[in-house]
Formats: sequence, structure tokens, C-alpha cells
Amino acid sequence: MSDPICPLCGRPIPRDVKQSLHHLIPKLKGGKGGPTVLLHHICHREIHASLTEAELARDYNTVDALREHPRLAKFIKWVGKRPPGFMSKVPGGMRKRKN
Repeated sequence: MSDPICPLCGRPIPRDVKQSLHHLIPKLKGGKGGPTVLLHHICHREIHASLTEAELARDYNTVDALREHPRLAKFIKWVGKRPPGFMSKVPGGMRKRKN
């Protein structure tokens, strides 16, 4: 059986690489039980470092929309040149929610 493909970066996700499920609509914004996608952990971290929960729920609740975000598009181009098992710390941490 072949490795699943990360829908964000398009690279295979080897079994021994850290991976995670991303809720297309954040759980805190009504997405509990909603659609999820399996991503490389580094790709998932970059999504949450780039966008707030509100932005994800409102404007970036599909893989296509995520791929079009300027920062994520730049990340996808960069990480696409790395091997499928590549891991790196994502600078900046998660975006803070606006009150």
C-alpha cells in the first residue's frame, strides 16, 4: 500500500513521519465532527501559524483556499523541495485569536 499524499504540499506522508488531522472548519468554530484531512505535521503547524481560527472557519475552510493563501503558497513551494520525511520547527507559533 502506498503512502497517503498530503493535500497541502502534495508530497507523500511516510508512516514513520509525524502526521496529523486538520479540521477544515476548526472545532472551536463548529467543525467538531466535520471534514478533516491528513497532513504532514509540519504542514498542519504552518496552517495554524499563518491563520487564526476565525480566518480558517470563514475564508480558508477548503484545501484549495489554504493553498492560495500567500504565506502558505510560499511555504508549499519551499517545503515541496524537501524530502517527505522533512521536519522543522515552524517559526512564530500559532496565531493569536482576536477578541
